[in-house]
Amino acid sequence: MPSNTRRARRGDTPPPRTGGDEAGTLRGFLDYLRTSIAAKVEGAPEPQVRAAAVPSGTNLLGLLHHLTFVERSMFLGEDVTDWQATFQAAPADGVADIVARYREAVERANEVLDGCTDLGAPVPRPRPGRTAPSVRWALTHMIEETGRHAGHADILREQIDGATGR
Repeated sequence: MPSNTRRARRGDTPPPRTGGDEAGTLRGFLDYLRTSIAAKVEGAPEPQVRAAAVPSGTNLLGLLHHLTFVERSMFLGEDVTDWQATFQAAPADGVADIVARYREAVERANEVLDGCTDLGAPVPRPRPGRTAPSVRWALTHMIEETGRHAGHADILREQIDGATGR
């Protein structure tokens, strides 16, 4: 990082204090991670937000683009034929576009989840040709997936402009 780069530090937001029920706890942590990763991408500068900062080619904008597809696949039943391609945003898509699409996918996913009262029941919109996982499994997987990529995003954003914090 250049020495003249000013380090931005957002306030660290602690994990949520959720209700005592399992569904509230799972959804609370998932929403916490969703908010965290969107905030990590929001305001990131072009073209650095697209730059591969590691040999795998992972970039900050691509992480959120990928998570948009994961949300749509898991909770809305959309089919993804090339998961690797989801890690790259189109050149015409800016940061605000990708953040808005992610937030829309999260909102639509939450609408589906609002109708799920039994965590052991299958996800209402399974992917075509696949057995639907339980809502519990889907929420747990999404916490793992989003948390994993939020950690990647933390490092990538700090490399871009020094911004840190959840």
